[in-house]
Amino acid sequence: MAVTESAPAVPAEPHAPPAPADAPNRAGESRETPGKAEGGQGEGGQGEGGQASPSGRTVRGTGYEGILRRQSLRESAARTYARSLPIVPVRARGLTIEGADGRRYLDCLSGAGTLALGHNHPVVLEAVKKVLDSGAPLHVLDLATPLKDAFTTELFATLPGDLADDARVQFCGPAGTDAVEAALTLVRTATGRDGLLAFTGAYHGMTSGALAASGGARDVRVTRLPYPHSYRCPFGVGGEHGAELSARWTESLLDDPKSGVTTPAGMIVEAVQGEGGVIPAPDDWMRRMRRITADRSIPLVVDEVQTGVGRTGAFWAVEHSGVVPDVMVLSKAIGGSLPLAVVVYRSSLDAWEPGAHAGTFRGNQLAMAAGTATLAYVRENKLAERAGTLGARILGQLRGLAATHPCVGDVRGRGLMIGVELVDPDAAGPDDTVPPAAPALALAVQQECLARGLIVELGGRHSAVVRLLPPLTLTDEQATAVLDRFADALAAAERARAPHPPPSRRAPAPRPAPGPSHRPRTAPGPTPQGSP
Repeated sequence: MAVTESAPAVPAEPHAPPAPADAPNRAGESRETPGKAEGGQGEGGQGEGGQASPSGRTVRGTGYEGILRRQSLRESAARTYARSLPIVPVRARGLTIEGADGRRYLDCLSGAGTLALGHNHPVVLEAVKKVLDSGAPLHVLDLATPLKDAFTTELFATLPGDLADDARVQFCGPAGTDAVEAALTLVRTATGRDGLLAFTGAYHGMTSGALAASGGARDVRVTRLPYPHSYRCPFGVGGEHGAELSARWTESLLDDPKSGVTTPAGMIVEAVQGEGGVIPAPDDWMRRMRRITADRSIPLVVDEVQTGVGRTGAFWAVEHSGVVPDVMVLSKAIGGSLPLAVVVYRSSLDAWEPGAHAGTFRGNQLAMAAGTATLAYVRENKLAERAGTLGARILGQLRGLAATHPCVGDVRGRGLMIGVELVDPDAAGPDDTVPPAAPALALAVQQECLARGLIVELGGRHSAVVRLLPPLTLTDEQATAVLDRFADALAAAERARAPHPPPSRRAPAPRPAPGPSHRPRTAPGPTPQGSP
């Protein structure tokens, strides 16, 4: 990974003691100079060092470049984040990650929204440590435990009141997609119906049922509905009118006996589409979906896997609209950085037979302890409100970039779930309502961000949306640093993309021959990280 310039200093984390400059990393390795392989040789050099593995074999290349090389050789082609983020994290606290190369990064990916409190928050570490020190069992299938009881009590305290008063909770496999599978099976079991309503641009996970309800699937049992999108409206109008047309289309399909759509088992929707490009659903439209489903006895399933636990400025994103769904799908942040997923639903839907939807790892005790601590900390410290206030400020500052950067097509989001869609203004045709997406530019911005010590992710229909998911503990100082680095990266990517002027036809001036008073200048080397 090339470092083009020194990154600005990383703002201090509230609970992070400074590490000595020569401190070894957690793998027991000294920090290395970026661009050098172990043993002082370049990538692929012959002087690579090694150390003995537990089996007695020598593992060559124990530094970060060796680790990255072995990952590319050993791991499947399905790996994702590792392709665009060639770093090896060894320490982390709050917003900050330190790589094995000694560089520090501001992490605005946050485990794809998993880390509500950032990395290694003290309340999470204390909760996990307390369980480990107590001798409590770490694996108990679905047996009742004090840790599970504490988690469900805290979880129910955060739910919308009308749901919490009459809810059941289903613990399932540890990933969000497992919870989606459970929710879809639940509504099919409870209603005796089979079809589903889902939305264009949706993302609900990577297992077969979750993929079938996501935007790119072709499962005929799932009816696709247009999700309102003000910037790239499927009807070409945007705003309230576009959302109204989306709702009318939904009603027409359900009520027209010749539409080919029978009454479905449920409707699944995200209050903010994340992977789809950070697209918040209009509150009036969400209320309309609630009326449409309630009037036709269709269970409404809201996927809060990425939006939940304060991310959007409310504890649950659906609360912005005042809607109370029949089913909520929860994962990511509810485990406090550890694997945990649940489905919460109205008791009238609880039609399961014993063991009808099970999973060996549905009782992760450490995750429940970490999740309880996280839920309580977010609630008690009003971090959802803080995310709403700080997120609005960040959105406003990012929108200001559009005045000087025509490639910024749209800035959108809610709370600390933010997206910047990049476009190619020069490629717009006369009939285009908005310019085409610019995925290559978005990738260049992501790479320029990484070179400046900022981790961001891409999303959207053409991977042209730069996504920011910082932890809810983000400080004002850290927000400024994130914005400065992003603006810097955007400008650098634009400069690299701009066409170069044609070479001058003027003959170059003759250069004086080197002599005592004309010594050739030596190009300066790269500035060491952290140097002024």
